[in-house]
Amino acid sequence: MSKRRRIQRAADVSATGKREKVRDVFVPRPFEGLADEPEWIALRELVPAASAPLRLVPELVEEHGDRPVTLATVLPMAAPAMTKADGRVFVGLQRHQQSGDVSRDLAEALLCALRTEPGRTVTVPPLPGPGPRLQDILVDGPLEISMHEGFEFWLDPGAADDPTVQASLERANAAIYPTVRLAAARAAYWCQVPEKAHVRWVLPDDEDAALDALARLSAAGTLPLAGGTKFAGMFRAHGRLVPVWDLPEDVPAADWEEPVREFAERYAEALAEKEPLDAAGRRARHGLLGRQLTLR
Repeated sequence: MSKRRRIQRAADVSATGKREKVRDVFVPRPFEGLADEPEWIALRELVPAASAPLRLVPELVEEHGDRPVTLATVLPMAAPAMTKADGRVFVGLQRHQQSGDVSRDLAEALLCALRTEPGRTVTVPPLPGPGPRLQDILVDGPLEISMHEGFEFWLDPGAADDPTVQASLERANAAIYPTVRLAAARAAYWCQVPEKAHVRWVLPDDEDAALDALARLSAAGTLPLAGGTKFAGMFRAHGRLVPVWDLPEDVPAADWEEPVREFAERYAEALAEKEPLDAAGRRARHGLLGRQLTLR
């Protein structure tokens, strides 16, 4: 089915109000095929407050106009999408309701927002059913990510003057932990939580290959980022591995650029190794599998 036909079919279903009863389908790598897959994962799983502009495919621009669309880590009340009175559209990555295909959820939220009158509340179905995905409705390319210390980017000019809005904003900002996007590796982030800091890196590679590379580094004793750091473990996120390192809490994020760059070089060399793991590597791999984390 062509991209235009998929988009049109979704619009037809919305217009008639009829939807086929469908079984939810789990997609383990919802962002597969997007140029910045690891960053999409990082913004969904690791980053509290960030945004990035998105570009609609020409078919949607022709239908809805060239409306500015912003990807946000999270929106007020974890809403899936919202529209502003001036026509701007925001889509939230982190939301309460979702199906087994995150890409389909986000695409449906964006399409619902485009069909909603500017400034009105966007209604999004909890289970969207078949239809276009992000890969069908966006002009793909690297994300131009802006990090934010708070959620003021949600608001229109002057909105924070309202005491109720200000109180809500303060509550939301209080939940943010300091997070810095590192330049040393794509989709690597430093964050500070109570009593410790972390570096978390969404690896761009196939899980098995990435695990083998980490096992080689572990067997060689080069898995920590630097002295005073500890490899805490890793977790899986949308089909990719995310290693986590514990760091001293009093060392600023900028001081970890060079250790992360050096580790990225070691990792790339280990990833390029084509020989099967030796006995020490296999033991290290088994040990890494036992250190999987379940927290973000």
